[in-house]
Amino acid sequence: MKINWGTGLVIGMVAFITFIMYFVVTMMSSSEFDHDLVVEDYYKAELHYQEDIDAEENALALDGKVRVEKRGSKLVVFFPEVIDLKKMDGDVNLYRPSNKKLDFSISFSEIKNREFEIPEDLLVKGRWNVKVTWKNDDKDYLFKKEIIY
Repeated sequence: MKINWGTGLVIGMVAFITFIMYFVVTMMSSSEFDHDLVVEDYYKAELHYQEDIDAEENALALDGKVRVEKRGSKLVVFFPEVIDLKKMDGDVNLYRPSNKKLDFSISFSEIKNREFEIPEDLLVKGRWNVKVTWKNDDKDYLFKKEIIY
């Protein structure tokens, strides 16, 4: 049986559309390819973006800086002397962009000294977004860093 160019073109187009639809259905239904937003309420968080910029500038203007370092297999957050952990209200948030189930937060009330080690059992190897927020004298402060653990 001889197939003319019109029939071949239709067969090729149907095969291509079937190929694309297979991958679309696979990506949408498989939990392996589940990509969530980092923040649940993304658009609401965007409205406060200028406040975050101002808070970051306030943190940069301080004499001491918050630092996050990997020491061996441990992740350590260093707080400067200007931050009184007992008087200030704040927290350390760790976000895992690839899996929101691994996200966690530690309040300043749980942090006892200036060198705070993040518990290793809470961390999984990969990329983390560390966000330290605190308030002092009606001023908001923010420190952000992306790390590979």
